[in-house]
Amino acid sequence: MRRGENIAGNIDWLTVLLWAVLVFFGWLSVFSSSSDENVSSIFDFSQRYGKQLVWIGMAVLLVIIIVIIDAKFFSTFSFILYFITLALLIGVLLFGKTVAGSRSWFQLGSFAIQPAEFAKFTVALALAKYLSISNIDLYLMKTKIYAIAIIITPAFLILLQNDTGSALVYFSFIIVLFREGLSGMIIIVGIIMTVLFILTLLFSEVIVIAALTLILVISMFLSKSILKNWKQVLVIFFLSTAFIYSVNYTFDNVLEPHQKKRINILLGIEEDLKGAGYNVNQSMIAIGSGGLTGKGFRKGMLTRYQFVPEQSTDFIFCTVGEEWGFAGVSVVILLFLTLFIRIVWLAERQRSVFSRIYGYGVVSILFFHFVINVGMTIGLAPVVGIPLPFFSYGGSSLWAFTILLFIFLKQDANRLNIL
Repeated sequence: MRRGENIAGNIDWLTVLLWAVLVFFGWLSVFSSSSDENVSSIFDFSQRYGKQLVWIGMAVLLVIIIVIIDAKFFSTFSFILYFITLALLIGVLLFGKTVAGSRSWFQLGSFAIQPAEFAKFTVALALAKYLSISNIDLYLMKTKIYAIAIIITPAFLILLQNDTGSALVYFSFIIVLFREGLSGMIIIVGIIMTVLFILTLLFSEVIVIAALTLILVISMFLSKSILKNWKQVLVIFFLSTAFIYSVNYTFDNVLEPHQKKRINILLGIEEDLKGAGYNVNQSMIAIGSGGLTGKGFRKGMLTRYQFVPEQSTDFIFCTVGEEWGFAGVSVVILLFLTLFIRIVWLAERQRSVFSRIYGYGVVSILFFHFVINVGMTIGLAPVVGIPLPFFSYGGSSLWAFTILLFIFLKQDANRLNIL
């Protein structure tokens, strides 16, 4: 057997180990946060920790299936998988079940499946397939439009489900486009717009525009190149001014009341410790109470006695903070960072353009989830309801993240067959 055909030998076992460790620690956190003192068996499938074991077992089965399937399958059928996902997203709008205000679930007996989670890896596949086609150039407007359409279409359908958090995840694909040649100016513009948005909410439009004018005048005096391109600078200034005046209208008329409240609480404009800000406040108290080494496994008072809502799903990170303290949190963060660095390293060694682009899609999605989820548990990001990869309770998210990762590991294992 040729070396390139030895899939088991070519699998990156370090990444597999990181996945297994994160899944195991995630289950421990689900068990701790969802069990009471009278636990008789970890195989109680009526409880969340028992159901999570079932999800993990089926995730392992999915891994085996992915490893067995020919690596070319994912590239060949990437667009078909993508359109199947779009059909499911439309179907859930028509026939889905509403949970926590979001019409995002198909109910299958006692279990529920969320198509939005699986759309992430099919979008990554479709984007990789499109951008790997010969002569695709991201400097061409046509290419940008098609690439953005692949990303935005499922995001829009998910937004219609009233699942803003999952829709926001698709912004992470900007990292993929940037790696493949998209101008860094797009990211700079995005950062500037975010800063202007926040400043306009904190201060009046007049103050923000006055500050922007002052910065512009000083810059023109200090830089001759800016002075030479004064026409372009003025266009940017007027566009920025228009954006500033649109912020309050967008904030008041586009966002939902609960979304506006969460942003106001995050920015310190409002304080509602018993309402919209309760989850974050309790989460920060739980994490802070863990100290250096934590209170110990299943000894976290705030998480064990349900003082932190959604403590086994969106806010599972606070269980780690309370029970394992700063030391435990550091270990978990280090595990995730090691996984991200490893995926980037694997992506850069690919012989196939498709595999490289898909690898960056994987790390982009996982990184976005990690940053936003951890950020919202410590009050640095608005609460948007997205899970912590491999940790949060739920079959849909665990399966989707596992499929996302192991499709890439399968591509990597097959790289030696590509000349």
